[in-house]
Amino acid sequence: MPFHPARLRSGSRRPAAPLSASESLTADLDLVHESATRLDLASTISTLGHGAADPCHRVLADGSIWRCSDSPAGPVSYRLSQVDPHRVRCQIWGPGAADFAAGLPDLLGENDTRGSFVADHPTLQDAHRRHPGLRIPRTNRVLESLIPAILEQKVTSFEALRAWRQLVSKFGAVPPGPAPAGMRVPPTAHQWRHIPSWEFHRAGVDPRRARTVVECARLSAALEACSTVDSAVAQRRLITVPGVGCWTAAEVAQRAWGDADALSVGDYHLCGVIGWSLLGRPIDDDEMVEYLAPYRPHRHRVVRLLYVSGNAVKPRFGPRVTIEDHRRR
Repeated sequence: MPFHPARLRSGSRRPAAPLSASESLTADLDLVHESATRLDLASTISTLGHGAADPCHRVLADGSIWRCSDSPAGPVSYRLSQVDPHRVRCQIWGPGAADFAAGLPDLLGENDTRGSFVADHPTLQDAHRRHPGLRIPRTNRVLESLIPAILEQKVTSFEALRAWRQLVSKFGAVPPGPAPAGMRVPPTAHQWRHIPSWEFHRAGVDPRRARTVVECARLSAALEACSTVDSAVAQRRLITVPGVGCWTAAEVAQRAWGDADALSVGDYHLCGVIGWSLLGRPIDDDEMVEYLAPYRPHRHRVVRLLYVSGNAVKPRFGPRVTIEDHRRR
């Protein structure tokens, strides 16, 4: 039955329209998600990737986004493509297809509370006007956000990306379906727990971060259950794990729980970016927290708007360190 282009209710899904010859891939599930408001796939999903060579995240020349994930029902690979400003097509492969499809509205930010955001700074007003389809995604996959964040602790972006790429490429599984060559499903908690210490060393991961990764994998069941509670409560639970601090917990909250207010306090660049972009001068973490307080519960949204709009600025002093090096967004 052909897909009818009439507007669907927010978050609804129907069998997708026929693809062009270049997109004719037979998927286990083939859906179109339609929203009542604008939805920009690229800016919404980009924060989930970890560098251009992330084995779990690939953006193709046609604008489609491939991702691989794991779930209690099994591994999954999926292809997301923008149909029009309100519709996103999702093709899914693997035993976890049905489980993933149930969480698709969350992934596409359907429950994001963006409607209550008010921008009172000219730079943010401009960004918000030009990017009405930006949303904060929610993956509900804690370990898949937590481990990359641990690898990013106190090292350069280059080192963190290399470690993630090397470990996932070696220990992740080949994804189901026709995912692009080189893509991998992230290792399971069991696999992370049993990576030998010398493999972490070869990937440039010091013993402290390696121990934190293994401990989080050991506690994975309890950590994944944090998705069922309020984000603030979940972050407090996360930081009880040795080696997981407020910055790491915020990075997880932004992605796994779609927390639009989770601010990455302690980030090497972020306070400088906020200060120069919105005040025209450098500030420290304490000043950043105070300045962004009126934007609660949208402080992370402020950061995302600055990045996706290209309005995130920070003068370079000393060795060249770019904003793109900082968050790769």
